[in-house]
Amino acid sequence: MARKFGGKFSPGNGDTPPVGAFQGARRSRVGGRVNLLFLAPLPLIWQAFGNGPGALVLNLAALGTLLLAAWLTREGLLAQEAYDARTVARRPALPRKMLGSVLTGAGLAVAGFAAGGDILAPIAYAVVGTVLHFLAFGPDPLQNKGLEGVDLFQTDRVARAVDEAEEHLRAMSEAIKRAGDRTLETRVGQFQQAARALFRTVENDPRDLTAARRYLGVYLLGARDATVKFADIYSRTRNAEARADYAALLDDLEQNFATRNQKLLLDDRSDLTIEIDVLRERLQREGVR
Repeated sequence: MARKFGGKFSPGNGDTPPVGAFQGARRSRVGGRVNLLFLAPLPLIWQAFGNGPGALVLNLAALGTLLLAAWLTREGLLAQEAYDARTVARRPALPRKMLGSVLTGAGLAVAGFAAGGDILAPIAYAVVGTVLHFLAFGPDPLQNKGLEGVDLFQTDRVARAVDEAEEHLRAMSEAIKRAGDRTLETRVGQFQQAARALFRTVENDPRDLTAARRYLGVYLLGARDATVKFADIYSRTRNAEARADYAALLDDLEQNFATRNQKLLLDDRSDLTIEIDVLRERLQREGVR
């Protein structure tokens, strides 16, 4: 009779990600199109050698310009993903994708000039390259994103606080990778989901920043430092006690962040209920049913 095999490393025995571990995850825009931008200019290396010093300089300059444009495009896409994922966000300080479009056109123009011929060909390459790059990847966000009717000063405070909190989460992700434990990496990801849920609540109502500031600052800073120290110790010793203590810390952090988020949501709901009651009372006084 057939029998299902189950062992320590079989699926379903505690090491699989729990439901909700990837909740809210989105497919990244940084994929094949961007990688192709890094590969496309590589043939210029062969064009650079064997055709004299002038061709060498021009082709290598074109190669460097196109690779810089590809890097800026990738960074611009990552910045836009972070911008789109948040309710309150500041526009990127540098329009990387648009600068990448300009540099792509410039690199193609230099490559066309190195190939010889009249001046019209490099100009055509520059225009076509810039336009196609812009149509393929679009513009950068050019405006700060916030909530209508909310004080811009408060919105900017929230954006800065969330930026700092996201830096702490990124540092945690980088540190836990050094531990070499996939289960703990998933566990850190779960905690980050709870933390980001709190971020979104604060972004939706900047008045909640005061109540959540310790969570976005002190607690996340402590979690980051604890993760760095744990990764350094566990990568050397594989100490089971240290692993258990760190896992318990993540449980406490996730529970506390979730509890704070629920409290802020209940406070927001109470405010909404009060506003609805006040509006109904006003309508009744004016004879509107």
